[in-house]
Amino acid sequence: MILAYHLIISAYGFWLPNDERGSWSEFVRAYELAKFGPATKVTTRRSVAARQYSPARRASMRAALVREPVIFTGKQAHAIAMGFADYINRSKLQTYACAVMPDHAHLVVGRFRLPIERICEQLKRAATAQLNREELHPFADDIYDNGRLPTPWARKGWWVYLDREADVQRSLRYVCDNPVRTGLKLQRWSFVVPYDK
Repeated sequence: MILAYHLIISAYGFWLPNDERGSWSEFVRAYELAKFGPATKVTTRRSVAARQYSPARRASMRAALVREPVIFTGKQAHAIAMGFADYINRSKLQTYACAVMPDHAHLVVGRFRLPIERICEQLKRAATAQLNREELHPFADDIYDNGRLPTPWARKGWWVYLDREADVQRSLRYVCDNPVRTGLKLQRWSFVVPYDK
């Protein structure tokens, strides 16, 4: 039985569809990335981040993107968390851990009435709305002809099903420690509640 989910929401350019480590993508949509090969579809719900890859190849792929990969500032990260808070508080989504990193976000959330795919979409939408409200959208100067802005997020998210207590505890530790491991401050958010078995 699923106890919780570890959700990873990537910013634009963070995890590409043909990343050597694997991705959830079925095909490469972006013409500029096609020269780096087909999508590297994996079926596992376990993290593939620790797999070996070529940093030089990844840098070349990111340099080929139409837009610069998104790197959130501290103010943008705070706005994203406030967008998450808005959705979490309105929906009553149990959120046990959250870390907003410069190019992705981690959340551990409980089982919910919506599938995890929809939760991911709703969180991205709420975060983007808050970025817009605070006039902090990373692509604010890159408006489409229809007046809309490009999304600062990758097309999909990545989620890991946590069906054992040990998995939940490991994910909680990972998410809470993630900012500190990269030299950022420990993050504490008002919408995060203690995990209750």
